[in-house]
Order: sequence, then structure tokens, then C-alpha cells
Amino acid sequence: MPAPTNVFKQRLARGERVIGCWAGFADPYATEVLGTAGFDWLVIDGEHAPNDLKSIMGQLMVLKGSDSAPVVRLPMGEAWAIKQVLDAGAQTLLIPLVESAEQARELVRAMRYPPAGIRGAGAALARASRFSGIPDYVATADAQMCLLVQVETRAGLDALDEILSVDGVDGVFIGPADLAADMGFPGNSADPQVADAIRDALGRIAASDKAAGILAVDDATAQQYADWGAQFLAVGIDVVMLAQAARQTVKLWAGRG
Repeated sequence: MPAPTNVFKQRLARGERVIGCWAGFADPYATEVLGTAGFDWLVIDGEHAPNDLKSIMGQLMVLKGSDSAPVVRLPMGEAWAIKQVLDAGAQTLLIPLVESAEQARELVRAMRYPPAGIRGAGAALARASRFSGIPDYVATADAQMCLLVQVETRAGLDALDEILSVDGVDGVFIGPADLAADMGFPGNSADPQVADAIRDALGRIAASDKAAGILAVDDATAQQYADWGAQFLAVGIDVVMLAQAARQTVKLWAGRG
């Protein structure tokens, strides 16, 4: 029996547009609720949300059987952290702050077993192998790994074409907020210079054999990014959705007798 098929990876390879959402509550219950909404993919965020290995694993567990594919974002691309979340059952990783082709190649190697990579072959202990229930997991897992790298600085944009040439990278995600800050426009990804850089980057990615990704929390910007070539498009953040809904409700009822 082979490793489970990564449907998200397949959909990207077919060129399908997939709509996603950020899962930032770091809690399986909240992520399970989000998994019933119908998003194609959800980011279990370990960079800016208070997740650890156990909370990530809990969310992977509740999304099993959901139509929403889990994408785990680590805070860094360290091989030991990649090994742990892959063993916990993640198949798709989003790694921030990638600025060179060499960095991308090292991430590819961290997600693959020898001889193609350096992932530790202790699959007998792993949830990913169903605790040795998939006897040929090690032999088949590499083909189901999906690597998404974040390009979110001027240095990353300068190296974008080289990053796009790296075999094993499935998609490149443009980080608009960090890119805006790095370009000197903190908090303003709509600045014309930043928008031009994003449009150029999405176009170059879309013209390659990689999938282009990005996040936008308002409909107009999300549609603009889609028009510019974004294929895996995140259109919301669960924490922000709750905060906005709660504030709107308070505003509606404030002052009523």
C-alpha cells in the first residue's frame, strides 16, 4: 500500500485554481469548524499563530476526511522541523522567507528520503505511515510531498527565476505584507510599486511550471491577484473573520436600550 495521494498537489499540477483560508487559532476544534466551510485548502500557521508540533498534529487529524487540504506553514525551513511535521502527517509545507535557489533545493532535500534527500527514515514511529500500517511508505512518500516556498523580499524577487528552476518546488507564494515592508512601504501592499512587483512576480510564476500563490483579505484585491495569475489563492484569515464579525455585532447593538 503506498503513501496517501496528495490531492492538493495533483490539483496544482493540473492547473486548477484552489481557494484557501488561514487557520490561526492553533486549536483543532476551530480548524475542524473551518474545514466544514468548503475551502479547498487551509494553512495551519506555525509562523504567526501559536502552534507547536502537537497542535499542528491535532489539526491534521481533524482535517482527515475533510475536503480542505491541510498546508502547514513552519516558522522556518529547518530540516529537523520539516522532518517532525512530515512524520506527524503533513504532506504539503509552506516555508517562509526563501531567497535563493540553493535554499529551495535544501528544502526539497529535507522533504525527501535518501538518496534524493535527507529526511530521517524513522517512519515506523510516524503517524504519516499509520504507525507502520503502510509498509511501503518510505518508498512512495516522496512523490506525494508538496513544497510551497514563500518569496517575500526584494532578494527573493531577484532570485525568483532561479527558484522557479528548482525541481521539487511545486509552488511559489508571494507574501505581500512582508514584501511591502521590505520595499519600504510597511502596511501598504497596495502601493503602486509593491503592486507592480506582485503583478510581475505572479505573472512570472504562472508562466512557469510552478503554481502561483498569495493571500488577500478583501474581495477586490483577491480578484486582482487571481487576474494576475494566482492559482492557489487564500481569501481569508479565520482570526480576522471572527474579530470582524464580533466587532460588527457589538457596533450594531452598542447603545441600544
